[in-house]
Amino acid sequence: MTYEVIIPAAGQGRRMGLGKNKLFLELDRLPVFIHTLTVFENDPNCNGIWLVVSSDDKKIMDELVKKYSITKVTALIEGGAERQHSVYHAVKEIPDDTIVLVHDAARPFIQTEQIARLTKVAKESGAAVLAVPIKDTVKKVNGELVVETVERSSLWAIQTPQAFRISILKEAHERAVVDTYIGTDDASLVERLGQAVQIVEGNYDNIKLTTPEDLYFAEAIVAKRKKASNVPL
Repeated sequence: MTYEVIIPAAGQGRRMGLGKNKLFLELDRLPVFIHTLTVFENDPNCNGIWLVVSSDDKKIMDELVKKYSITKVTALIEGGAERQHSVYHAVKEIPDDTIVLVHDAARPFIQTEQIARLTKVAKESGAAVLAVPIKDTVKKVNGELVVETVERSSLWAIQTPQAFRISILKEAHERAVVDTYIGTDDASLVERLGQAVQIVEGNYDNIKLTTPEDLYFAEAIVAKRKKASNVPL
């Protein structure tokens, strides 16, 4: 199942505490976002990558894309004030009759097998997201007081990619612009249309690098994968 992918990479990553874009951090000797792009570069079902960048980072990202031979980048598009605006800038450029994925540049451990399952479901249903069941006990809190323990069997942690028929995602973003609505993710915009969003189970390796502690987990995942592939550490 072929698709196009939007990769928002215009954020500042303030929670990483770096003073620069966290996507330039090196993981196993490569910038984080190059790991992410390489997954899609190597997926024969990916027809194009729409990389959304900040004006400050555009030049260096273009240089790194060329340096690491990422040939599927269709365009580097300047982002907006919010992630949602950045995605919409790309959504407006993508041809109709397409399955489009939206994937965080800071999730370098996505695998093609997960992408294939996700795009298949999105083609059939119109909208699908990768997710994993919540493992921890979840409590609702008011201030510093526990209000209740939330029954977790129906709770899932949503990841990316999220996949949609492009017509549905365009309509969702257009409606959000008219309503001046900012959602928590692209699926939340689609849900506002009354469109069902299908869950596709992912895995717990598909982490987003957000805080410095996440780098320890990332290095452990790299080591685990190298061991499984008999690659020297």
